[in-house]
Formats: sequence, structure tokens, C-alpha cells
Amino acid sequence: MSAGQGPGGSPPTLDATGKPQRVFLISGQSADDSLLGEIEQHLRSEHGLAITRADYEDELDTPADALWLLCLEDDELRVFFKRHVGAANSIGLIANDRCPQAMRSYGIDSDPLAAVDDALDISATSSVDLLLCNGEAVFNSIVIGDMHGLNHSAQEDRSLWSKVVGLLRHLGHISFRDYTLATAKGQNIKTAAAGIMVLEHSIPGLSMNLINDDLSLHDGKLNALILAPSSILAYVYYLLLTFFYRRFSLGSLPPSIGRISTSQLDISSSSPMDFTLDGTAMSAREVNLQSIPGAISVRLGGRIDNIREAPPGETANGKETVQIDGLPKGTLRQLLVTQTLPLFAKAEEEEFKELFLALKQNARLHAPFMILMVLSTLLAATGLFQDSAPVIIGAMILAPLMAPIISLSMGVVRAEQYLLRESARTLGFGIITALACSSLFAFFMPLNTLTDEMAGRLNPNLLDLMVAVISGIAGAYANAKAEIAKSLAGVAIAVALVPPLSVTGIGLGWGDWGLVYGSFLLFVTNLVGITLAATVTFVVLGYAPLKRARKGLLMTGFSLLLVSLPLFVSFSIVLEQNRIRDRLGSLVTIDLDGHQVTLDVTGVKQTRSQPRITLRVRSDRQLTTAEGRLLKQRIEQQLQGPASIEIETTLLLP
Repeated sequence: MSAGQGPGGSPPTLDATGKPQRVFLISGQSADDSLLGEIEQHLRSEHGLAITRADYEDELDTPADALWLLCLEDDELRVFFKRHVGAANSIGLIANDRCPQAMRSYGIDSDPLAAVDDALDISATSSVDLLLCNGEAVFNSIVIGDMHGLNHSAQEDRSLWSKVVGLLRHLGHISFRDYTLATAKGQNIKTAAAGIMVLEHSIPGLSMNLINDDLSLHDGKLNALILAPSSILAYVYYLLLTFFYRRFSLGSLPPSIGRISTSQLDISSSSPMDFTLDGTAMSAREVNLQSIPGAISVRLGGRIDNIREAPPGETANGKETVQIDGLPKGTLRQLLVTQTLPLFAKAEEEEFKELFLALKQNARLHAPFMILMVLSTLLAATGLFQDSAPVIIGAMILAPLMAPIISLSMGVVRAEQYLLRESARTLGFGIITALACSSLFAFFMPLNTLTDEMAGRLNPNLLDLMVAVISGIAGAYANAKAEIAKSLAGVAIAVALVPPLSVTGIGLGWGDWGLVYGSFLLFVTNLVGITLAATVTFVVLGYAPLKRARKGLLMTGFSLLLVSLPLFVSFSIVLEQNRIRDRLGSLVTIDLDGHQVTLDVTGVKQTRSQPRITLRVRSDRQLTTAEGRLLKQRIEQQLQGPASIEIETTLLLP
């Protein structure tokens, strides 16, 4: 060892007691002698410090208040840190091109002399945790398998093209293996995953991953992120987020990622695991991870000033965070390990049992169902005659038809005879009950006026089919996810099953077959659209394999095609009516040979021969026959075709 004394004229750097700090400059065999000399000269001339040189393999006999200034490469630092766990001395790190992992982990300045100045700052001292992996110190991360982009550096530094290339490179290259994870609290988790990334701490902007949270240096915990997408769709969604979204928060991780935060984690598999420790390739059948709280006293670099000191009272409290609800278990775990990733997720057996029991109950015909059908139909019929939308909405909420339709969809997708039989029987009785109640209501009701609410359900088109399809998706999803079952009332309002049935019954009571056809077509549209959409949704959610659901999907798809034909015709008529309104929209004021009138288009009805247009004309006097003919001529010129015109005149009196 050799010692050097700073010049008496330069003020020394003092420790907490007011005494000059004693510095041990510790280097390895590959250290740059010129750099060491420059550092020693800097400490003498700028800080007036006594310097003692040592080799990192030496047994250090130093005062507890001495500063160990390390100029070592990453591998040497790992050995040094492990050997001196619990030492009272503070450690400062000197930047060099052979310790990038340690520099990133502790925010060390890339300028060696600036790093020396940071290391002399006593206020930067922090007792930090140390992560060990199979006995080796870890500065940044352990990556087992492939995390498919999550362990990349910040995406803002990458071009759009590089992100696209990275995403495409990962597509089709995902594979799973079995893992068993044992936590410090004795939880034993068996799952399948594509990769596992373990962090002791993470610093946004410095860490080579996309985690946006400051994972503490002082909580005595390691954090394991487990990548396990359950389907190709989930995998693609994860890749899109990873390559085009900047960073993730631990509070809003993608569904494909599970998280475990604990002080110790043992990871094993049925065969040796390939992994990287701070980028160095390794392999082992078991990976034992341990976070040692407050293991070493490090003077952190200025790049992480915001977490130099541990928050008050923050210690290793023994609590664990285990968020693994989305990780594959049971048969899904085995499927992912032995087969290729499916297009759609496969529901867990427990999830399917719970949903199947609920749908079996919903498929049965029972007294409460019939009572609700009678009440909702009578309420809907009353609202239709009253022309009251709020009353009709109340009938929609009360109506129980949505439940057997969703059960029917599950019967279709799984070819389950019991569900098919019982739900079809319940639906049949419900439809007959609704038609009987509404037809009797209309027969004995002294009113026979077609209200706007009735008329609004006589001309269904493709837009009504779209409503049914979206409602079917929402209904199936809400039934499959118990936590959002409260949304079923909103689905019932959106799709409106009972009101068109009630209009059909009113048409039967009046003997109006046009009313019966239009309203019943709307009901069938809703029924078929909901059934098909719910069937597809159950397939996507993994409640039936596509092969098993194929026959049911073809049958409902064919039914939907048949229903779509008249809906397409109706939608074409709506488009034509909209075109006519657009063309007439420019005719606000017309000069009829010196007589100024103002027009409003109040109705457009498409007939086989020509459109029938109803106009409201504002004028200071009645139109003459000649002016009426001239107005019709102007309208036909605008439409570039013949039209039937009905004129309602509003007189503007002076």
C-alpha cells in the first residue's frame, strides 16, 4: 500500500464529524494506471485528502468512517459487494467503461472525476438493498426466457421503423415452458410463461426496461414480472403496447403480465433454464433470488438525487404482492407448454363451471320469468300507446329475455343439448306470452292510433342489426365477467327485445299485418344478432374451441344472412331518403315568380315509383295552383327525377 497527503494549502473534504475523510482507492488487475493517477492527483489537489491504494482482493483493515473508492469492472464489483455485505464503510464508484451495469444501477456519472466528486458527498450515502441470484450480486435485472421487448431500453430513442421491425421479429417466436415459483411467505405457484424478468430496483431513464415506476432501493424486495399471454390476440396486444407505448406502470400492467414482489423467490423448471444476469448468459435448473435489505452503504450518483435517501419508516416489512390472476393454470398451463399458442384464450375450468351453472339456471322456464314477461309486456304496451319513451325503457329493464338468449348462445357454441333445449323452450314460452298479452291489451284498448314509438319499430335496417350485434357481445362479456354483471341492465336497454314484440302483438290485436311484419322482423333481427355475437364472444373468451363451435357458428351465420336481406333493402331506402334530404337542404328559400317562400322538409317516404316528400311552406299567403306546380318543378329539378309532393302551408301574418 502507498499513501499520499494533499497539500496543506487546499481545504480538505470533511466527514460528518468535521475531520478530513480518509479515502481508500481500490482497483482491480485491469485498472487503468493513468486513470488512477489522475484520480489520485484530483483528490490531493482539489480536496486535500490522504489517499491509500489497495487491491480489491486484499483484506481491508480500514476505519469504519473511511470511504472505499472503487475503480473496478462489473464482475469485480459483484465479488466485492458480496464479500462486504453489512460493512460499515461507505462505497463510492468511479466511472469506467468496464462497469456499465453498476453505473446504471446507482446513477454514476460517466465522467470519472465528476463521479469522484459525487462519491465524496456524504449526503449521498444510502444503505441500499442487494439482489443475489444463485449467490451472485445483480445490479440491474435477471431475465429468464424471453420478455419480448419489455426489457428493452426506453422506446423514445427508437425510430418508428425500428419499432415495427422489432415487433415483426417477435411475432411467431413465442414459446412457453413450465415454471414453479416459491415466495418467501411460502406461496407455491405453478404456471407457464414465455419469460420472467426480475428487478431489485428500477430507475426510469436509467434502467434498461420499460417500467415507469421508481422501484425502491430500500424496501428489501425484489420484483418479478412474468410474461404469459393466453392467446395470439393477447400476445399481439402486448407487443403493440411494448413497442409503441413508452413505459408501463406497475399499477397498469398489460393483462399478459403477472407480478410478484417479495424478499425471496425460488424459480424452478422441469429442465435447465437459460437466463441472463445483467446481460451475461447463464443456465441453471433452479434460480434462487434473495434481496438483502440495507446490505451495503453506497454513495449514489447525482443522476438519482430524487431517491438518495430512503423514505422515512420504509423498511423490509415482510409483506408480499402477488398479482397472478392472469397467469395460466391447470389445463391451460399444460396446453401452452405442449402446444402452440391458440388464437383465442381458453377459459379456466373453474371459470367455465361457474358460468355454465349460471347459464343453466337462466335457461330454465320458471314462474318468476313468466311473471316478469307479463309485466314487462304490459308495461311496454302501455308505453307504446302512451307514446312514452321512459315507460318503454322501464319495460326493457324489466324484461327477462336476455338471459335465455345468452344461454342459447352458449348452447350453440358448445353444442350443449340441455342449454339448447331449455333456453329455446323458455324463449318460445316468453315470446308467446308477450304476443298474447300485447294482442289482448290492444284488442280491448279503445285507442287505435299508431304512435311515433310504434312507428319507430316498423322499419328495421342494418343499423338495428349492428345494435343487436354489439349488445350480444356486451351481454356475453358481462355474463362471463361477474365483476361487470351490473352492466346487463344497460345491455337490455340498448337492444330493446320486448317493445318490438309488443308492437307485433298490437298488430295482431288490430289485424294489421304490416305492423306485424315490420315489428317482428326487428325482434328476429335482435334475436339472431345477439345470438351470433354472443356465440362469437364466448369463442373469443375461450369457453369453446373453434372446431367445436364451427357448426353452431355456421347455422347462426346463415340465419343472420337471411335476416340481413330485408334489412339491407330497408337500409338502402334510408340511404336514399337521406340523399333526398341532403339535396333539398339547399332549397331553404325559393322565388316563385316574385313570391318568396321558405321550405322545411318534414318527411320523405320512398315508394316503388317515386319518392313522396312532405314540405312545410312558410308564406304570407296561400299558394296558387300555378305556384304549387312551379314549386314541384323546382323540387324535381333539384332531385333530377319525378317526385310526389305534399305541401303544408304556414301563413305568416303581418
